[in-house]
Amino acid sequence: MNAPLSPPAALEASAPTAEEAIRSRRSVRAFLPTPVPDEILARILELGARAPSGSNIQPWQVAVLRGEPLAALTRELHALSLAGDPGREDYAYYPRQWREPYLGRRRKVGWDLYGTLGIAKRDIERMRQQHARNFLFFDAPVGLVFTIDRDLERGSWLDYGMFLQNIMIAARSFGLDTCPQAAFNTYGAVIARRLAIPDTQMVVCGMALGYADATAPENRLETERESLEGFVRFVDTLA
Repeated sequence: MNAPLSPPAALEASAPTAEEAIRSRRSVRAFLPTPVPDEILARILELGARAPSGSNIQPWQVAVLRGEPLAALTRELHALSLAGDPGREDYAYYPRQWREPYLGRRRKVGWDLYGTLGIAKRDIERMRQQHARNFLFFDAPVGLVFTIDRDLERGSWLDYGMFLQNIMIAARSFGLDTCPQAAFNTYGAVIARRLAIPDTQMVVCGMALGYADATAPENRLETERESLEGFVRFVDTLA
């Protein structure tokens, strides 16, 4: 008789294909309190680190928050957000001047999300409360804070994006979901102080990780993607 599979092995037996993991990845904004086993979390981060980087410099650093440290930091950041503290960005994530097609896409996903939650367009207070939930990691049992050395250049940021994507796809292979969150850049100074992050590093983003709450209406949001014709051009001849 075969020995029973350990939890990680059991998950691997039914793990999605790479295509299934990519297609099922979404930004989850409501999580169950179910803890993530340490072994699975470690394996996800190890898989993330298989991302390519120029000259293999591996520019990523990660702080993993769970339990009371997670609760204490999220309480502080959530309170700052609700109090209207704007914080200060270490880098500009969005364009300084919005234009099409990006403005239209941004507006659509925002209104689609608010629509799932029954938030009307003029309900500024509920919008503010929903945005503040970012700083609770949407109640996920694991909050990840990503930092990078300040003196690294754009190429390392490209590498960092591949690292983050690896983590999100690896999480799907273990039945977990994620939400990458640039909002944490706003309170980078507070996070750095509370997590003893050196001045030579800056916060890139946060990421909620855990088991999705399937009953939450916001988790039923399916974002649209542009068709291939909208962003791909097959080159047959050169100019």
